[in-house]
Amino acid sequence: MNSLTEENYLKAIYKLVAGEKGAVTTNAIAQKMNTKAASVTDMLKKLSDKKLINYEKYYGVKLTIKGEKIALTIIRKHRLWEMFLVEKLEFGWDEVHDLAEQLEHINSEKLVEQIDKFLDYPKVDPHGDPIPDSNGKLQIQKSALLSTFKKNEVCMMTGVVDHSPTFLQYLAKTELTLGSTIKINDINDFDRSLQIAVNKGKAFFISNEVAKNILATAKQ
Repeated sequence: MNSLTEENYLKAIYKLVAGEKGAVTTNAIAQKMNTKAASVTDMLKKLSDKKLINYEKYYGVKLTIKGEKIALTIIRKHRLWEMFLVEKLEFGWDEVHDLAEQLEHINSEKLVEQIDKFLDYPKVDPHGDPIPDSNGKLQIQKSALLSTFKKNEVCMMTGVVDHSPTFLQYLAKTELTLGSTIKINDINDFDRSLQIAVNKGKAFFISNEVAKNILATAKQ
């Protein structure tokens, strides 16, 4: 049995490795976990002793097959709980992260499978992130940042990069949600802000920073 803290470290390392496409540093993990590098080093030694990570000083950290399986299980539970809270208990997509952080550590495989079945086996969570299946496989969508689309292109919103409540609340106010059709009417040369129309509605501007935190796929 792994502790809650150990599970959180494995999840953090998985996400960092996925972003870095290789080994990650102690400092990167410390920043992700909002803790001191010395504390990270102590935890890495414990995880290494359990054969959940491969850790060499100065060379970085990678998950073992066993460690990756645990990380994906935690991520699966987290995203299923988020989906359950939004779809069945009517929480807002900006409210569910912290709750799911607590619920993801419930150690019941049967409960997880029943929630998955109850939700009709969703592929993505409320933020558009893929949900690992029972075998740990992810169905990755080929999405791009909204900021990379060109004038007059039409796309569909598939996810978000920034999961903070304030950002999600901002998107909700502008009616930018998963599945929304977005047309790029204009791009400002000065600050790269975008004039967009959502679901053929009235056009409005969003900043380039906002566009960098929205994921979308092109529509034909």
